Amino acid sequence: MSQKILLNAKEVDIILHRLACQILESHTHFNDTVLVGLQPRGVYLADRIKKILEEEYKVPNVKLGYLDITFYRDDFRRGDRILEANKTQIDFIVEDKRVVFIDDVLYTGRSIRAALTALQSFGRPKEVELLALIDRRFSRHLPIQPNYRGRQVDVINEEKVIVNWVENEGEDVVYLVNK
Repeated sequence: MSQKILLNAKEVDIILHRLACQILESHTHFNDTVLVGLQPRGVYLADRIKKILEEEYKVPNVKLGYLDITFYRDDFRRGDRILEANKTQIDFIVEDKRVVFIDDVLYTGRSIRAALTALQSFGRPKEVELLALIDRRFSRHLPIQPNYRGRQVDVINEEKVIVNWVENEGEDVVYLVNK
C-alpha cells in the first residue's frame, strides 16, 4: 500500500478559508442559511467552516447541524458488516431555509442523495447547496456536483482519498492511498 499527500496542513487551512469566503459571498447574511455537516466525516469540516465564519468574518449565530444518513443509503443492507448510526443533531427548522450540506469527500454522489432524503424529515428547504473539501469528479454515479469545492482530484477507483483532521487523527492532511 502506498500513500501520497494531496494536501498538507497549510494547504487545508488555505482551502478552508477560501471555502468560507465563497459561502459568505453567496450568503451575505445567514438569517435564512443553515450549515449541515454529514455524519461522520463532514462534521469536522462543518465545525471548521462555522468557526472561520464566526471568528474571522464575524458572522453572528451561524446555525450548524449534523445529519446521519446511515439508514437512508441505498446500500445500507448490503454486506455482512453491521452499521453503526451516528447522531443527527438539527435543532432548527429547515423549512424555507438555504441549506449548505458539508462533506469531506464527494465520490459517487450516493451519500448526498441519501442526505437529501434524510433532510425531508426536517422540512422543505428553499435551496440546497453542497460544499465538499475533495471532489472525485470521475467517480460519480449520480448527477451531483458541489457548489463549493476545495480541490478536484482525478483518481482511479482502486485509489482512495483519506482526509485526516487534527480533531480526530491528530493532523490536517489529505492522502491519496493506493491499495
